[in-house]
Amino acid sequence: MVKFPSKVLKPLQDFLKKREKDLKKRKKELAKEDPYRNSDRLMDNAASDTDAAEEAGHERVAALKKEISKNLVRIKKTLARIKLGKYGVCVKCKKMINTDRLAADPTAELCMECQKKIKNEKLKMKN
Repeated sequence: MVKFPSKVLKPLQDFLKKREKDLKKRKKELAKEDPYRNSDRLMDNAASDTDAAEEAGHERVAALKKEISKNLVRIKKTLARIKLGKYGVCVKCKKMINTDRLAADPTAELCMECQKKIKNEKLKMKN
């Protein structure tokens, strides 16, 4: 099995750590944007359209925070795989992941073949 040299992985680690820091910062910013965070709104007898706008704003913030959390988990997993010397290896079949795929998504855990198999299995389960 071919392993990536440290001179290739070091910039990737730095990039992922910066991305992780940026995502954590964004998640905190989103929490401040959540209309449900404003305690004054509980005392406000606002119109139903205001309530609907607050609910939509809350749902938007919640969805964005959920997506950020998923990305943070992917980054942490990737950093762990780098540390363990397993970066670029498919977690399912243990073959090397295509470098073009890793360039497009540095947090990819699966090779394209395994990714397709999983996607097909999910499609079959829906039908």
